[in-house]
Amino acid sequence: MAEKLAPEERHSFIHNGQKVFEWDQTLEEVNMYITLPPNVPKKLFHSKIDSKHVQVGIKGNPPYLDHDLTSPVKTDCSFWTLEDDVMHITLQKRDKGQTWSSPIVGQGQLDPYTTDLEQKRLMLQRFQEENPGFDFSQAQFSGSCPDPRTFMGGIHST
Repeated sequence: MAEKLAPEERHSFIHNGQKVFEWDQTLEEVNMYITLPPNVPKKLFHSKIDSKHVQVGIKGNPPYLDHDLTSPVKTDCSFWTLEDDVMHITLQKRDKGQTWSSPIVGQGQLDPYTTDLEQKRLMLQRFQEENPGFDFSQAQFSGSCPDPRTFMGGIHST
């Protein structure tokens, strides 16, 4: 049932007509997906993840991305991998349940409507996590959705 509340599609950050990265989020993490350029050996790609900053590039060249993150992350639980021709960066949210409008500050922000949809999906994920055995995939909110981090006493970590 929880898989029904997983992100249905990735958000894209397009700059000057070129896709810079795609991303999605869950209650606990933000995932970035960067398509790698062809004909570059995989061992040359690197990423550095700090609590409030991410850097991606090819060794010996200026970084492809070098930006502050929208919100802080847990660096000991954040990591990057290369999967086929895609760099996958997993950023563990420091504040579980926080709705991010973009992984990086000032770049590719979601519009208010899409941000609200994300917040509703994360709220339903929270309900699902706190009430296993119930299916919230068809639940709807009337009016504005509460913040998943703070609603009814906030998220309790296990």
